[in-house]
Amino acid sequence: MNRKFRLNAVALRQLEGSLFIAPWVFGFLAFIAFPLGYSFYMSFQRVKITASGIEYTPVGFQYYREILLADGGLLYNDLLPFLKQALMMIPVIVVFSLLVAILLNQKFLGRGFFRVIFFLPVIFSSGQIIQEFITQGEGTLAFIQDFDVGSFLNTYLPTTWSKPIMAIINSFVIVLWYSGVQILIFLAGRQTISASVYEAARIDGADPWETFWKITLPGLAPFIFLNLIYTVVDLFTYPSNPIISKVNTSNYGLSSALAWIYFVIVLIFMGIAILIFSRFAKASGGGR
Repeated sequence: MNRKFRLNAVALRQLEGSLFIAPWVFGFLAFIAFPLGYSFYMSFQRVKITASGIEYTPVGFQYYREILLADGGLLYNDLLPFLKQALMMIPVIVVFSLLVAILLNQKFLGRGFFRVIFFLPVIFSSGQIIQEFITQGEGTLAFIQDFDVGSFLNTYLPTTWSKPIMAIINSFVIVLWYSGVQILIFLAGRQTISASVYEAARIDGADPWETFWKITLPGLAPFIFLNLIYTVVDLFTYPSNPIISKVNTSNYGLSSALAWIYFVIVLIFMGIAILIFSRFAKASGGGR
């Protein structure tokens, strides 16, 4: 009887779990899996919309060859500078978020107000608002123009690197607006580290610098990884991303092929981020 009751309890828990996850599974299949599969199918077709319906003409890998080989400018001339820019923006956003989260975790007057201030851009800023700021040249740092940093970078760096660096500097404030969610995640992660650990470190004579490197940073390692992945995905939908605008064209087959190539590039970036973090985690584990 007890065994039968235990089996029923296990089946009931499994049923409850299935019911909770069912809406997500349905939403994934209906709104993500099907569009993904359909776009992959269209990337091998010449799609023509007529009055009687949609006509498909198989073209094989024609669009992929056009993007990767025949018309390399469609992908490389715009994407490579953006990738270089993203490579520099990712550590800037993650490091800035980490430092701000540590500061906002301290006890001081008005702490809640400043937490709200740093998260407000996430609530109010949409892609169109950010794009408008970029178009108007807002978000720049005043000292960049005062000290003519652009000329200095053009003199000592090749154009392929000075251009993306200046793009980040010219919209530095807007870039930092993308740190709201990361700051919130780091704040939550900081709460998981027990205060008794810091008290024990202070009793042993550890200074704040040693405490940061030996306790705070290793304790936040999983959250650094989470923010790294989130930032990579978020940046690849950045309003100034040149590939996003080229995906939205009337040539559905070519746009689908470009979207899938771009999707693979995003996966490669995420794989690199996972590899770097796994190496870091292994080295930290070995050190402890």
